[in-house]
Order: sequence, then C-alpha cells, then structure tokens
Amino acid sequence: MNAIDFTTNLLAATLAMGTSLTYATLGEVYTEKTGVLNLGMEGTMLLGALAGFATAFKTGNLLLALFMAMAVGAALSLIHAFLCVTMRANQVVSGLAITMFGSGLANFLGQRLGPASNRYNLTGMNLSSRFTNIAIPYLCDIPILGALFNVSILTYGLYVLVPFAWFFLYKTRHGMVIRAVGENPRTAAAMGISVSRVRYLYTLIGGMFAGLGGACLSLSFIPSWNDGMTGGKGWIVIALVIFSAWNPARVVIGTLVFGGITSLQFSIQAAGFKLMVPAQFLGLSPYLITLLVLTAMTIIAQKRKGAFASPSALGSAFAIDDK
Repeated sequence: MNAIDFTTNLLAATLAMGTSLTYATLGEVYTEKTGVLNLGMEGTMLLGALAGFATAFKTGNLLLALFMAMAVGAALSLIHAFLCVTMRANQVVSGLAITMFGSGLANFLGQRLGPASNRYNLTGMNLSSRFTNIAIPYLCDIPILGALFNVSILTYGLYVLVPFAWFFLYKTRHGMVIRAVGENPRTAAAMGISVSRVRYLYTLIGGMFAGLGGACLSLSFIPSWNDGMTGGKGWIVIALVIFSAWNPARVVIGTLVFGGITSLQFSIQAAGFKLMVPAQFLGLSPYLITLLVLTAMTIIAQKRKGAFASPSALGSAFAIDDK
C-alpha cells in the first residue's frame, strides 16, 4: 500500500470515527452554552448505541433506530435537566450519576433484552442492515480528499449541520438568547427570557445528539453491540468541548485530531506496517492526548485571560424562579 492509499484510508477511518464524536460534541456545546454542565455523555452515548442497535436488529428500520437513540438520549437528559434546573442539584454529581446509570443499564439490557419468555443476548450480534458509505461520482476519485465524498449519510449530515450550528449560535437572535443565558442568566431573566425553559430545551437537544452519536457507532462505524462499546468517548466529548472553546466551528478540528489518533492503530495494522510502538500505546494515546490538551489549555487560559473562557454561568444553578 502506497502513501496516498494509506492516507486516504486513514482519512476515511477518521471521518467514520469522528462522526460519532462530532454529533455528541455539538450537542454538549449547546448544552454548556446555556450554563448546564452535562457529564453524563458517556452513559447517554452508550444507552443510545444500544437503543439504536436493538431497534435496527428487531425491525431493520435504520431511521426508526436513529429516532429511538435520540429519544433515549432525550429521556436521560430530561432527568439531568430536572435535577439541575428544577431541583438545582449539583450538576457534576447529577452528570456522573447519569453516566453510571446509563452505562450500567445499557450493559444490563444488552444481555437481557426482550420479555422473560423470549430473552436474548445482543452482545456480539451483527446487523444485517447498516448505514453504508455513499460515493459521489468523480469527487470520490480525488486522491486523499476523495474520502470526504465516500462516507455514510450520517457524515454527510455533518457537512450541513456544523456550519448551521455555528451560524445559529452566533448570527441569530436565538443564538444570542442561548449565550445570554449561559453568560448572565439574571440579566437574561430581567429581559423576559425564561432561563429554565432555555436550559431545559438545550439540555434535551444535547442529550438527543449524544444518543445520536452513540447510534453512529452501533449502526455505522461498528454495526454490532458490545458492552462498553463507547470506550470512554463520552469523556473525550467533554474534553473536545473545551478544546473547541465552545465554538461549533472548531469542533471539527478536535474530532478530526482525536478521531485520527484513534483510527491510526487500525490503519497501520490494515496496511501491514510493522508497529514501532506497542499497539496498546496507540489505543491509549487518545486519552493521554486528552489529558495533555486539557493541561495545556488550562495553562494558556490562566496566562491569557479570556482565552478558552467557558460560559460564565456554567455549572451554576439559577436561583430566581423565572416563569
């Protein structure tokens, strides 16, 4: 395999892996922009992956599978919103509880799905139908960059969603409302904005995208179900939000970097190249780089005030009853 083919295959694998991360990260960006920190991404993605896979496995309907994954993600985020917005619970504790609950429930149901009389184990099962790549004629033949035009419909959707997410957040009145609620909820409430309503809405939207991100794994990237198949990607999503400085346009850069590192070990093995480092190190590298990036960005933020600044009200409960 020559260098061009290797690079093309690596880019294709990066896009496939990055699709799941991008959907979940975009959702978390919008949630945190309203001031709600959701650390339940890992559990939400895992339960979304199970819901999508189980639906597709039983019905063969991939669109219904996506809907069910998003519905499950919304349900978990609704619990988080109720605890954090209505009950004003600690957002970190609530998010961690959602992750533990979602992960445990997904692994439990994955082994015992169905009624007691007809219960079966989904672990290791494969789908007969999945989201396959759709090649755009001529464009897919371009060296290296042709990989951008030979992806699944889920990845093509991001080509539209990412620019729209940036435009909506920074160029529309609704985006201004989101940012106002996350920066100064008291002032937003004084202007007649329902802080609770905005936080509820975008926490739900964030959960839906997290569930969709999980479904991308089980319906496209690895069309099967395995316990803990997200493998910590929900935590990488949290890091990617910080890496992107809460800007949807920068999310793509982060997901390409982390997706590329994760895919590198598979591309090297598929190409038959001799590894100069243990394969286990390549598997560890995305999480190691996550720690290094967060450390570096924290140092930069301390030296340059305003750089990579999070929403001012992130993680803070709003004490005024804003009806």
